[in-house]
Amino acid sequence: MTASEGGTVLIVDDDREVVRTYRRYLDDTYTIREAYDGEEALDELDDDVDVVLLDRLMPGRSGGEVLDRIRDRGYDVRVAMVTAVDPDFDIVDMGFDDYVTKPTTRDELRRTVEGLLELDQHAVDVRKYHSLLVKAAALREGKSTYELNENRAYTDLESRISDLEATLDAEAEQLVDDSRFVATLRAIDTAATPEDTDG
Repeated sequence: MTASEGGTVLIVDDDREVVRTYRRYLDDTYTIREAYDGEEALDELDDDVDVVLLDRLMPGRSGGEVLDRIRDRGYDVRVAMVTAVDPDFDIVDMGFDDYVTKPTTRDELRRTVEGLLELDQHAVDVRKYHSLLVKAAALREGKSTYELNENRAYTDLESRISDLEATLDAEAEQLVDDSRFVATLRAIDTAATPEDTDG
C-alpha cells in the first residue's frame, strides 16, 4: 500500500474530540477506523490496517501495552505514538515507527501517515529485490555465461534488478532524510524472510 493509493488508518485515543479532529485531517485520503481504548483498538485491528495512530496514555490498557500486543500478534502494521507524553529513555525499547507529540497539526499528522505508508512500500521493494537476486543467483549457478547472455528473460531480470536498486537507493535516502532511519531498519528486518512477490 502506497501513500498515493490511500490506506486504512486506525485512530486510537480516549478523547473523542481528538479522534474526530484526526478523522477530519485524514478522511479525504484514507479509510478511517476509530477506537477509544486499548481493547477496542485490538478488536479493530486486522491485516487491512496500514497505520495505527496510538495515544500513549489511556485508561485501562495503555498505548504501550497495546503496542506490545500488536507486535506480539505479528501484525505488519506501522504504528505512530501520538501523545502528550514527552519522550523519555523508556521509548528506546518500544516498537513504534514514529513518535508525534501533541498537539499536532493537520500537516504534521498527514506527513506522518504518508511517511509510514512510504516506509511500507520500501519494505515491499526490499522483499521484491531479494527475490530477484535469489532468482538471478540460481540461474548463474546452473547456466553458462553464454546461455545467460542469450536469454531474454535473464537480461530482463538483470534490468529489473538494476532499476529496483536505483529505486531502493532513492527510497532509503528519502527515509533517512525524513528522520525515520530506525523505522526503515525495522521494515527491512521484517523483510528479512522474503516472499516471492514475482511468482
